[in-house]
Amino acid sequence: MSGLTNVLLVDDNAKYLKDALPFYGYEVTSVCDGVEALKELSSKNKKFDIILLDVMMPNMNGWETLKAIRAKNDTKHLPVIMLTAVNDDQKMVSGLKIGADDYIVKPFVLPNLLARMEAVLRRANINKEMSLNISHKKNLITSLTSKEKEVLQMAAKGESNKQIAERLFVKEVTVKTHLNSIFKKLKVANRTQAVLLALQTELI
Repeated sequence: MSGLTNVLLVDDNAKYLKDALPFYGYEVTSVCDGVEALKELSSKNKKFDIILLDVMMPNMNGWETLKAIRAKNDTKHLPVIMLTAVNDDQKMVSGLKIGADDYIVKPFVLPNLLARMEAVLRRANINKEMSLNISHKKNLITSLTSKEKEVLQMAAKGESNKQIAERLFVKEVTVKTHLNSIFKKLKVANRTQAVLLALQTELI
């Protein structure tokens, strides 16, 4: 299955998509309701890239299923496109608030669904990369000593080396030494880049 995008299709009338999606490079696992979907998602044997989730289903409807998906740590960021027969803006907004990534109203044309799936997967990959990037930057920040963090926080407030030195009761050359150490540990070239990184990682 390497290279294929794994789709969990949750729909009690799924034959059309189950037959069509594999032609477009998707590996499809199909279940008929939310209860079965949550069982599949709990399984350690398979990881899914995207969920197509029907709203009207027996046993457990799409809204309840979506809430359960978003409540679990290992599935809360999994892309979900809702499939609904009702073109109701209010319900769509409610669904987006619960955590749906997109909507498509039945009946739909397949190219429209495929384009929505590609867009949602692209966004998910960008978010994943950004999250990994922030995580890496946070690791860099943790390498700073408490004194270096203090210096960086003051620098971010626009204080000069002289002002920082006065507040810390040290010589200005000591502040410069701290800053050079900060630049080296954070792998940045200057004060501005260090401050931007600190902002991104919510140090300040």
